[in-house]
Amino acid sequence: MSGDGLYIGLMTGTSVDGIDAVLARIGKRDFQLLAHQGSPLPAPLRDDILKLCRSGPDEIDQAGRLHRQLGDAYARATQALLAQSGYRPEQIHAIGCHGQTVRHRPGDLGFSVQLGCPDTLAVHTGIPVVSNFRNKDMVLGGQGAPLVPRFHQRLFGAVAQKVAVVNIGGMANVTLLDDGNLIGGFDTGPGNVLMDLWTQRHKGEPYDRDGAWAAGGTLMPDLLNTLLADPYFRLPPPKSTGREHFNEDWLQRQLPTDANARQVQGTLAELTARTIADALGDFAPQRLLVCGGGANNRHLLARLHTLLDIPVHSTEDFGLHPDWVEAGAFAWLAWARVEGETGNAPAVTGASRAAVLGQLTLP
Repeated sequence: MSGDGLYIGLMTGTSVDGIDAVLARIGKRDFQLLAHQGSPLPAPLRDDILKLCRSGPDEIDQAGRLHRQLGDAYARATQALLAQSGYRPEQIHAIGCHGQTVRHRPGDLGFSVQLGCPDTLAVHTGIPVVSNFRNKDMVLGGQGAPLVPRFHQRLFGAVAQKVAVVNIGGMANVTLLDDGNLIGGFDTGPGNVLMDLWTQRHKGEPYDRDGAWAAGGTLMPDLLNTLLADPYFRLPPPKSTGREHFNEDWLQRQLPTDANARQVQGTLAELTARTIADALGDFAPQRLLVCGGGANNRHLLARLHTLLDIPVHSTEDFGLHPDWVEAGAFAWLAWARVEGETGNAPAVTGASRAAVLGQLTLP
């Protein structure tokens, strides 16, 4: 099979806030977004997923049930996207479904577990599904993450400068492009995850809209220094992380007992901005492109601009809205699997070689 084709990408990230679905026409040199849709996850399903992100009893039975439930949810999101776009299942080459990560354990005998049953998704939609993108890279000695940099290179490699692309989801990861050459990429640490947790606890809202609550919070220098002392931030790349490390327990262990909630929020925003900026120091980018939910946080973008002293753009300025970049990446990775193109980048993950990623499930 070769040439252009229609592919769907499905993504639920570490924020566990919903399913992003995109439909794109993809070819060797082209990526054209045709339709997109966001579907919230039902609150009970989201709560069950978050429980499984931490070790606990009866995990296998819980994971098996959630695996099927998420497969159903992905199928409904796919059907809604097709209904909106007017395309039929038989016109779609494949669905690239990242799945919901509940464990990511890089290292010797490392593994990564994503829930979302591909058989359920394939049978209920009638479309082939590509899933399990991370583990082959880990068997090859890589981190299995991040996997979006090759897509970032495809989309933004024409910018003739040293460009950093930062995806700020639950975690934050960067892609380093030097005149279109992909020279590195890694997870910098927490993106929105800690800010979202704190906002949900103290404001009863899903996230800090525009970063307005954080912007009014006086920085707590001692707390910031304590958080920045975590060894992860000093690890050299390749490296990746997730909720297994940066979570509510991690934060609670380091908070002073009399902490002011808004000051903590301002400090958490500064932690995200500072760790991204520090991670980019050696690369010294001339331009920063931002995607993911953090692209909507005006306070965070302002802090990045101040810390890096370079232009900070939404990826929308360069062709793709920040909300749809990650789902677009997994549509592209499905295309790469079908076409036999490599999906990982050893310069990013540390794998011993480039490889075709993903397992194909037929309806």
